[in-house]
Amino acid sequence: MAGRQLVLPGTGSTTSMQQLIKSDRSMFMASDDNVMLKQIQATHNPDGRDIDVKPILNLVEDILSRATLTVDSILPGVIHGQAQSVEDKAQQTSAIAMLDALSYIIDRISCEIAYKCLGGEDGHQTTVSLLNMLSNYSWDAKLVLTLAAFALHYGEFWLLAQIYSSNQLAKAMAILKQLPVIIEHSGPLKPKFDALNNLIRAMLDLTRCIVAFKELPSTYFTQDVPALAAAANTIPTAVYWTMRGVVACAAQISSLTSIGHEYGTSTMEAWELSTLAHKINNIYDHLMKQLNICNQLLEEKRNNESFEALRNIFEMIHIDNMKVLRALIYARDDQPPLVDGSTKRRVNLDVLRRKNVLLLISSLDISPDELSILEQIYNESRQHATRLDNLYEVVWIPIVDRSVQQWTDPMQKQFESLQSTMPWYTVHHPSLIDRAVIRFVKERWHFRNKPILVVLDPQGRVVSPNAIHMMWIWGSNAFPFTSLREENLWKDETWKLELLVDGIDQTVLDWIRNEKYIFVFGGDDIEWIRRFITTARSVAQSARIPLEMVYVGKSSKKEQVRKIVTTITNEKLSHTWQDLMIWFFWTRLESMLFSKIQLGRIDDQDPMMQEIKKLLSYDKSGGWAVLSRGAAVVVNGHGTKVMPTLLEYDLWKENIATKGFDRSFKDHHDMLHGTEHPCCRFEFLSTAGTGRIPEGMKCPECLRAMEKYITFCCCHDENPSTAAFY
Repeated sequence: MAGRQLVLPGTGSTTSMQQLIKSDRSMFMASDDNVMLKQIQATHNPDGRDIDVKPILNLVEDILSRATLTVDSILPGVIHGQAQSVEDKAQQTSAIAMLDALSYIIDRISCEIAYKCLGGEDGHQTTVSLLNMLSNYSWDAKLVLTLAAFALHYGEFWLLAQIYSSNQLAKAMAILKQLPVIIEHSGPLKPKFDALNNLIRAMLDLTRCIVAFKELPSTYFTQDVPALAAAANTIPTAVYWTMRGVVACAAQISSLTSIGHEYGTSTMEAWELSTLAHKINNIYDHLMKQLNICNQLLEEKRNNESFEALRNIFEMIHIDNMKVLRALIYARDDQPPLVDGSTKRRVNLDVLRRKNVLLLISSLDISPDELSILEQIYNESRQHATRLDNLYEVVWIPIVDRSVQQWTDPMQKQFESLQSTMPWYTVHHPSLIDRAVIRFVKERWHFRNKPILVVLDPQGRVVSPNAIHMMWIWGSNAFPFTSLREENLWKDETWKLELLVDGIDQTVLDWIRNEKYIFVFGGDDIEWIRRFITTARSVAQSARIPLEMVYVGKSSKKEQVRKIVTTITNEKLSHTWQDLMIWFFWTRLESMLFSKIQLGRIDDQDPMMQEIKKLLSYDKSGGWAVLSRGAAVVVNGHGTKVMPTLLEYDLWKENIATKGFDRSFKDHHDMLHGTEHPCCRFEFLSTAGTGRIPEGMKCPECLRAMEKYITFCCCHDENPSTAAFY
């Protein structure tokens, strides 16, 4: 074969072949020419037959992916077959059924390509001839059938290359096709085969994209959708250039086996293939943009449907909670969606059937403090539920919006760490929670990253949109955590010190039982704290009353509060609380306000809630103190009034003999308070959600309507972006 002149059948010389390539190049440049587009569309006359080309495309992809080997794999003794199966049995069966009706046209296309390539006809004419042959088929079918015809030819070429050294029949056929010589000279052929591989990959990418457009459900799309209309205008051109690429690839293989390896050493042929690949890739990029837009629209419409279906489910009456739980957590039966916190084994939703279910909904940023307190209350509540013979379970639903946040390895580790510590049921993985469910919990249950606890009764009805506040305030006494239970618990409450410190510190509860005077105080100014403690103890000593004091810190500025706690402890100034106790105190206090908001009782002239709002406001503006005698609160005041009351002890001490210490202290404090209203300020985290932030509030000091502002606070202040009320 060496020394053979490089001549194509039907052409006179190398020069004539280069002229042919030159004419093809001019066609590349005219790809968007209206004349050519009209010529392509004129060949299209579909007869309405609907062909599912996906099974055939799967076979084609498998053949071409196994055939597009690198040049290194072409070297003698290196070629190996691949072990994995072509397709699973279901796909093979489907493909065989389709091929019963289509094998004839595939053979015709294969013969047409081989004949035209060997006859020297240029790529454009051959492609138009194929389009005319396939005029009655849809655009995607034309493309897949043409690729199938090429896959037969190309696959046979590489199959012989893989087995000819070990199979006598294949060896004889390979010699006829000059394969041993081609493989022997595989080094110089590397640019050719690299270009072939790149073009084949580009053709497959574009074909998959076009087939994906065909698979878009017509119930969601009409031709007036801009992205779909843009794609429809481009697909005829895309089909033409992909079929043109098939013709070019077939021509290269046919020339190698009919003329010899010398043909493959020319760089012009590799250039032609690369140019076609570039052209097809550009079309693919354009179509993929339109396809992505269509898929986004499709996902949005399906999510809207799922959202509406979910909303309707909650408006229906059910005999048990299974339909609701399947809609929220996981609808299919292909895997157990829950993990049992006690055994760490995966279980089905049936374990929750006809039980009270508390849905703990949170992001992955749920704090260790929250989990620690929740676990304590959970264990108490389960014992309570058992005594009441009323079954009760908690399920953690982790919310990670994958449309906003990409799942990462650190997130996986964080999730697994949280899941491993939870004693209740958890969803196996956040990916099981549908996007429509995420939207539902945000819009209907006002979830904004801070944990909420939605309570479902045994029939799946929502009996509390968020029981987390009840958990913090009353613990297991709030069982079964319904809104009705929440209303009744508030009716039984009064403004007393036990409400503030319940479940936090046994020492303070002992003081209450012993009817001692107690100062509960907070703030972040250590100098004010020193003066306050010293002055209060001096007054108590002079008045001869038993006084105890406890520092409860501040809802933010944890590091600064830790330093103050250390100072108070080292200087033995007063009793203090540690981090978890301080966090729980302020969380419970905020929960009292949120609970009232949730029940619609924020400004119902409830004296108890006015006092709670005062405390929350004082926390944002300096030192404060609550004085009680036993459980009875004497004064709840800001530092600017409590400290002067103590400092002016000499002005009211003579009243103690007739009024008592409690009344004398309160009267003087109220007199100072009446001279000027230290009006209040409230801050709500933006993550609280619109359903948790009241439209309006009244100042608990002056009872006037408060104005609403937006405030941005630095995260270093441990109080991130907030919506603030002043």
